[in-house]
Amino acid sequence: MRKHILSVLLCLLAVTACTAQKKFGIYPVAFYNLENLFDTVHDEGKNDYEFLPSGSYHWDKNKYENKLKNMARALLDLGTDKVSMGAVIIGVSEVENARALDDLVGQPGMKQRGFRYVHIEGPDKRGVDCALLYNPAVFSIDKYFLQPYVHDPGDDARPTRGFLTVQGRIDGDPLTVIVCHWPSRGATSHYREIGGRQVRQLTDSIRHADPKQRIIVMGDMNDDPDNKSMKILGAKRSMDKVKEGDFYNPWWELLRGQGQGTLTYQGAWNLFDQIVLSRNLLDIDGKRDYSHLTLISYHIFRRDYLIQQEGRYKGSPKRTTAAGVWLNGYSDHLPTVIYLKKEMK
Repeated sequence: MRKHILSVLLCLLAVTACTAQKKFGIYPVAFYNLENLFDTVHDEGKNDYEFLPSGSYHWDKNKYENKLKNMARALLDLGTDKVSMGAVIIGVSEVENARALDDLVGQPGMKQRGFRYVHIEGPDKRGVDCALLYNPAVFSIDKYFLQPYVHDPGDDARPTRGFLTVQGRIDGDPLTVIVCHWPSRGATSHYREIGGRQVRQLTDSIRHADPKQRIIVMGDMNDDPDNKSMKILGAKRSMDKVKEGDFYNPWWELLRGQGQGTLTYQGAWNLFDQIVLSRNLLDIDGKRDYSHLTLISYHIFRRDYLIQQEGRYKGSPKRTTAAGVWLNGYSDHLPTVIYLKKEMK
């Protein structure tokens, strides 16, 4: 009997030891609207005249270099709440061109961390695009493309930003990231609804081609989580409502349940900067099986230096320029971050 009990105890100790030896990777993934990261040089065919030394913003070398420095500071801080290396993937919007991205990843901290980027020049007349910054030591890229935003037949609206689609792998798991910047609130909801429908069609086709793909859609949607465009995309407030082909939208509860947001308008918070996740990135059953990439947490990234501390806009994101005055700030949006976890083999 004693031998039997001893054997059981030894087995339990062995199981405990194996469990204790498990190692997990935590992978922060973020999105940030950089609010007009323009260089000081005119791009042919683009309406970037405001951001020239002679333009209304008097955009010169000093302001541009300060903007780069500020953006790098915020980007490097993303994800460091849980992981010292910070975010491994960061979708960004309102970047003018590859030259500005070269200057951004060339900032000392960004260069030290080894950031690279994916960018494809788009048709936006003002010249702003989306891009994906990534740590190549963690996220290996297989392919990427820019899926165009297509207006309805007969619609004479100006060309707008497409959907930057990047496919790669984290620790062997296939992951597709789609970075968006849907039409602004200067246009009616109809145009953002087109964005929701076309991104849903895109993700459906990706899933059909490879059911194992895990998909993240992120961006400045210019809509809140409960607006029609996000419902058309299939982004649900509750994890248990997410069916195959749908997405989980954790930001819905943050905005409507907790009153948190990423930008302000007339003193009220909106939450346009969203990251939504496909069903196969979720722990829907609560089993905590981290054999594949799984969402464990999320938050709006908020630091004092990102917030206006005084004056008319106190409490709002500290932007680069407000009411014609250069503030040497960051952005009129706050970043959002999610954390994925996976058992390391």
